[in-house]
Amino acid sequence: MTDVIIVGGGPVGLLLACELRIGGARPLVLEAATGEERVTRSLGLRSLNARTLHSLELRGLVEPLTEAQWRMLDELATGPGPDRSDMVGMMTELLKKGMMRGHFAGLPLLAQDGTAEYAMLKQHRIEAVLAARAAELGVPVRHGRAVVDVTPHADRVVATLADGERVEAAYLVGCDGGRSLVRKRSGFAFSGTPATMTGRTAVATLTGPVGSSLRSPGGLVNLSLVPGEIATIEFDGGPGDTPSGRDAPMTAEELAGSLRRVTGEDVGVARLEAGIRYSDNTRHADSYRKGRVLLAGDAAHVHSPIGGQGLNLGLQDAVNLGWKLALVARGAAPESLLDTYTAERHPVAARMLRNTRAQVAAMRPGAQVDALREVLAEVMALPDAERHFTRMVEGTDVDYAPAAPDPRVGRFTPSLTATPPDSRAATADRAGRPVAELLRDGRGLLLDLSGGADPSVPADVPAGHRDRVRPAVADVPQAGGGALLLRPDGYVAWAGGDGNGLEEALTAWFGPAS
Repeated sequence: MTDVIIVGGGPVGLLLACELRIGGARPLVLEAATGEERVTRSLGLRSLNARTLHSLELRGLVEPLTEAQWRMLDELATGPGPDRSDMVGMMTELLKKGMMRGHFAGLPLLAQDGTAEYAMLKQHRIEAVLAARAAELGVPVRHGRAVVDVTPHADRVVATLADGERVEAAYLVGCDGGRSLVRKRSGFAFSGTPATMTGRTAVATLTGPVGSSLRSPGGLVNLSLVPGEIATIEFDGGPGDTPSGRDAPMTAEELAGSLRRVTGEDVGVARLEAGIRYSDNTRHADSYRKGRVLLAGDAAHVHSPIGGQGLNLGLQDAVNLGWKLALVARGAAPESLLDTYTAERHPVAARMLRNTRAQVAAMRPGAQVDALREVLAEVMALPDAERHFTRMVEGTDVDYAPAAPDPRVGRFTPSLTATPPDSRAATADRAGRPVAELLRDGRGLLLDLSGGADPSVPADVPAGHRDRVRPAVADVPQAGGGALLLRPDGYVAWAGGDGNGLEEALTAWFGPAS
């Protein structure tokens, strides 16, 4: 029997399915589109920020994603179309050095030490990596299966498909995008601010040359590294909420008109292969859970896609929810654990939505905005301000427990190597493994930071939780010592110098002792 139905087979739905399966639950992914349709809609490049890469490394996904990135860049440099080898080569070197960064309102955020972590891919390539992992884990993914209704019950949720088939599970998660049917059918409030701009991204052949311009009176135009891809943004009040303004197929005439308005050049479109519209419509679900129905990714929050922050936000939703829902679905933890999903992720998304509104405001044409950008650039030249904006864009400023007495609680795991006690005793050189690898099986980790030198630090997990948490000892004693209880998503659930409060934390985050 299926434990969790996931509606939507994009990156968020696929990663959530993998997390659930690793956690011992049985997910089913229902995706309305076929695989080919999803590739066709994969316009533009998607960026993965530092925290997302840290989270994906917990599951061994960074290596296949970076391999896919290098393959994509090689194809772009050597493929048909205009010669972009110089540009692709420069981008490749920056990515390899860890210096490629996102931007806030078009202002560069390159760290002086060059330690940023960043990856860039087309969305269908990200999906291919996640789909391969889901297949390895035995997750069923059904394409061409559109869900048309969702009916929650006291003990289950029923999804009705377009052909009349009914599928039921204990829980259902809507990962079905900004126009989520799951959200609408389940009655989630979704308030926010209306669109003020219209973005268009297309694959097209133009009648004349056009260069990128991120600041012009009419808006902006940007040429992608992908041959033939071009994007425009106009601050015209948005595409409207009618089917004709929102869903009608883009025409060559429409794209040409936008290009002429933005560039002021008499440019035409000889051929239009594909095109999409988007806006800065910004809305946020009031909660991410209603009983047995939950939301993740764009189904829970929508905003301007500029800067690629939405994908990272959604993937982090999946990482936060997956292990919790797996524990609940298999009966190891109470449903109250699911309340921490909204409690932790809703504030993160609210802050991100605020940031994207600010980003769009700083991109508008006009002398006043030009002055604002100049002031902002001066502020960002200050080391503390640069650090603040950098951590915000990278997602490394997330703190799930800002009021915790110990500042380590709620923060992501420190980067260090450790060894399970049984391996430590059997290995003479005590060569440990990165903590990220020790979390790869989806269990929690009780980490002795003293290196085994402090007898007051708990050396083992209480018997009733050993099926969900295992111990490890830091190879090198860490400043401050003590121990950390790490959740499967890499965040610190408890910290202490002795075992005081450990059993309570284990029960709160991993369910009662078995």
